[in-house]
Amino acid sequence: MQLILHSFNLQLRHTFTITHESRDVQPTLIVELRDGEFSGFGEATETPYYGVTMAKMSAQLEGVRSLIENYDLQNPEQFWSDLYPYLKDEHPFALCALDIAANDLWAKKKGQPLYKLWGLNTTKNPITDYTIGIDTIEKMVEKMQEVPFPLYKIKLGTKDDIKIVQELRKHTDAVFRVDANTAWDVEETIKNSFALKKLGVEFIEQPMKADNWEGMKKVFAESALPIIADESCIVEEDVARCFGFFHGVNVKLMKCGGLTPARRMIAQAHTLGLKVMVGCMTESNVGCSAIAQLLPLLDYVDMDGILLVDDKISTGVTIDYGKVIYANENGTGAKLI
Repeated sequence: MQLILHSFNLQLRHTFTITHESRDVQPTLIVELRDGEFSGFGEATETPYYGVTMAKMSAQLEGVRSLIENYDLQNPEQFWSDLYPYLKDEHPFALCALDIAANDLWAKKKGQPLYKLWGLNTTKNPITDYTIGIDTIEKMVEKMQEVPFPLYKIKLGTKDDIKIVQELRKHTDAVFRVDANTAWDVEETIKNSFALKKLGVEFIEQPMKADNWEGMKKVFAESALPIIADESCIVEEDVARCFGFFHGVNVKLMKCGGLTPARRMIAQAHTLGLKVMVGCMTESNVGCSAIAQLLPLLDYVDMDGILLVDDKISTGVTIDYGKVIYANENGTGAKLI
């Protein structure tokens, strides 16, 4: 099995702004595992907020190149377990890319789409939202009108959050979700939840700082809307911690280390009665096609990364008015152009 690393810069269609940062270009690392005629692809993006750089991820994978290239891949879950001690680090983005590539390669060699090998039925998949990043209200309206969608996620964290949603609501009947990216306090969250519910908002994602568990307990009890954990739910151990503080969790493959731990997190969340969402990190079709394999297990999904970037590097799933359409390929369905 050969390890090949590909580095790309994905051009964003618009400057993407959230509470933490703004960016116009998204550097991304594509991991290829090649075995004879088959290649599996995985992805992880550079993310300064978590201290994840292209150089760091590449160095991590180069450090285990001999182990990977001499590995007899029979079971992706076992592969993940064997590589985890070397790649877990603080944020296992590189492990995620490797795990996705391993799952993709395994399924391609089996001659099946990955979700079929997992025994999943895709007939009732949730639709994806489309994200509107923080901007002037006028620009946010323009972005929304540029991509007519049945479901939008609105990034908030400004002095005019309710005003923003009020204005956007004038232009569409679509369902809204809002993501405050840790920008609010307890009373602000509770107060905003009642105003946002009247404006057709479905839920609020991560309104407060990730470690504000005392505040979340109060919000959980008093909010008019469900609250979904993002920054408070990173790895497997966090799922149980969120019970009683959040109504659901947003699992992100890069943050938890790939499809293998994500499936365990989803199963644990369902056991606890938590709603489950999987989100993306502004990535190419390689990463989004991996997320698509999990759709039958999810209540919500945010996999609009391929709509937010000018993806000239890969093919895979497509999105039609929120509906995710699988590629006619085995594995995750993704490949480099």
